[in-house]
Amino acid sequence: MNSEVTFWFDVSCPFCWITSRWIKEVEQVRDVTVRWVPMSLSVLNDGRDLDPEYMKMMEANWGPARVFAAVATQHPEKVDELYTTLGTLVHNDGNGGRKGFGGYDELIPVALEKVGLPAALAEVANTEEWDDALREFHQGAMDEVGDEVGTPVVKLGDTAFFGPVLTRIPRGEEAGRIFDGAFALAGHPHFFELKRTRTEKPQFD
Repeated sequence: MNSEVTFWFDVSCPFCWITSRWIKEVEQVRDVTVRWVPMSLSVLNDGRDLDPEYMKMMEANWGPARVFAAVATQHPEKVDELYTTLGTLVHNDGNGGRKGFGGYDELIPVALEKVGLPAALAEVANTEEWDDALREFHQGAMDEVGDEVGTPVVKLGDTAFFGPVLTRIPRGEEAGRIFDGAFALAGHPHFFELKRTRTEKPQFD
């Protein structure tokens, strides 16, 4: 039986990236249909009184999130491919953690070209043209789980959660077994949360 998954992502988040690569593994070993939807840590933290260095990263994160809002609206069939392509440039190629507005400007056109999307889409990274759409996509995730979360938000069937947060990418059948467990928990109406302190940084290999 096909399992439906909705995955809200911010391409800048390394933990979200690992969870997304797990779902890509799941696609290979389980019958799933995945819908990829942008959300934004910049929107989530807009107006909050947080560490100044962290907020500089939030400034940088606006750019790619705006581009994804435009792509999700105009070219929804390309969101998955663009996320994989830009996410690889950001995380696997060591370009994450950029700070300041325009921090990802040189990566966005490269990713757009690789997936065959118009180069002009890169220009929206530094405008507010798609901010309303981005906030609407983001609000879709918040409506599912509340606003005291981060990325990713993953909806398994009818129930969404923040996470799962992983530090390494499960592969093959292991990815499938973890998905089976997560889907089973999501199907229980009285399950809400599992959490423990992280003891290692994310690894993308």
